Amino acid sequence: MHSSAAVSSPAILLAPSPATPRPKLYTWQVADRASHISGSVLRTLAAACDLISVAVLGAAAGMVLPLVDGLEAGLDWPRILASALLTAVATTFLGLGGKQALLAPPASVGSRLALALLLAFSALAATFSLTSGNELLPRPALAVWICAAALGLLAARAMLGTLVRHWAAQGRLERRVAIYGTGQLSIDLITSLEADPSCDVRIVGVCDDRDSSRSGDDVMGYPRIGTIDDLVGLARRSRIDTIIVTVPAAAQTRLLQIFERLAVLPAEVRQPAAASPLQLAPSAYSQIGRLPMLSILDRPIGGWGLLAKAAVDRAVAALALIVLSPVLAAVAIAVKLDSPGPVLFRQKRYGFNNELIEILKFRSMFTEQSDAKADRLVTRGDSRVTAVGRFIRRTSLDELPQLINVLLGSLSLVGPRPHAVNAKAGDRLYGDVVGRYFVRHKVKPGITGWAQVNGWRGETDTEEKIVQRVAHDLYYIENWSLLLDLRILLHTPLTLLKMDNAY
Repeated sequence: MHSSAAVSSPAILLAPSPATPRPKLYTWQVADRASHISGSVLRTLAAACDLISVAVLGAAAGMVLPLVDGLEAGLDWPRILASALLTAVATTFLGLGGKQALLAPPASVGSRLALALLLAFSALAATFSLTSGNELLPRPALAVWICAAALGLLAARAMLGTLVRHWAAQGRLERRVAIYGTGQLSIDLITSLEADPSCDVRIVGVCDDRDSSRSGDDVMGYPRIGTIDDLVGLARRSRIDTIIVTVPAAAQTRLLQIFERLAVLPAEVRQPAAASPLQLAPSAYSQIGRLPMLSILDRPIGGWGLLAKAAVDRAVAALALIVLSPVLAAVAIAVKLDSPGPVLFRQKRYGFNNELIEILKFRSMFTEQSDAKADRLVTRGDSRVTAVGRFIRRTSLDELPQLINVLLGSLSLVGPRPHAVNAKAGDRLYGDVVGRYFVRHKVKPGITGWAQVNGWRGETDTEEKIVQRVAHDLYYIENWSLLLDLRILLHTPLTLLKMDNAY
């Protein structure tokens, strides 16, 4: 729905159409935090699924054909890969990567899948004939190859369709939108969104800091969430993908306050182009449905970036747990022999979107003196730390169990370090020291981060140290890329050699 399509007249809202509006009431579970899956992700998944299935079944046909009398054929990898790629292009061109096509049973789109295969193999055969002067394959062998590709394509589409229907049941194919503002602009916005049958927006409610007696308990049938504080609280408990602020651009002071308040949330913030009299270049606008929007705040990580980061996290964490299992076992034995108590220490810390998560560490303190709430920071020579604890803290071996947190999804390999709820710089809570502290929770916390590889690791006994940590965390959030993650991961072992601030 977020599109870069050109916008010819950005300041004009589309006129309402007589199309049947979508139902306004729906079951919205406050605990549902599953991320939104965009149309571009679905289309890419469908193309990848088609490519892989045709390639795999083509390879299988290539192995089977030489074993059958009369079907000897030179089905090599270049032809197999070319057929797979052309099929993926054809299915995309025929619109078979869209949400509706993926939700439909494969049999109902079978004719278009058959047409895609026909186009792909016809193009391949024509190209092969023109370049070599020979036929692609003998006809019997070609028929077996095409049948195998068709079976693979149908099977893959059936499995992908099951997954997409599961996502649809979870509400992950809908963009959950909250609207700030209850004036005429909000009414026009809702009317236009309801009139667009292709729009995948689901409005969860409307909020405004003004007295509800001025605008009623609902707007166009959608409930009032309350004030902006109520909206932030709701976004903390559940998933809101986009917040549209319909306050006119003339109210600059009020808008700045609203945007600053919403900046802590992992949601994109948009303003309708109609809210501003300025006519900007089309590239300055994004779209929700057919409506042009000014992009105020974007998600730090979304779409394919989010999926790629999650895949890398789990793959690397699983591999690391296997490779480092002897080290994990040795540390566990040392902790157990050093002092009585459990091997693992569990602590509540702030995670993504301020959610409290339980992280795992090897216990480094005497059990009766463990500080689960971090009311008192560990200092140099702290008597609460065991002999083994001093070593594993200085070498960061105590953090290795957090690979399990990464595998379970509560942590990432790279991100701002998760802090304990009562962690302080000096005698002040982190959030009281740094005004934008909670912005660092817009992304999933990590085992290592940009602050750590830049020397801001260890004790935060002064306000300057937490200010610098947060500044580095915000730099990471604003400049995230997989390459930056890789750079941090490669620098982390070198950072661990510097033990001055770790104890």
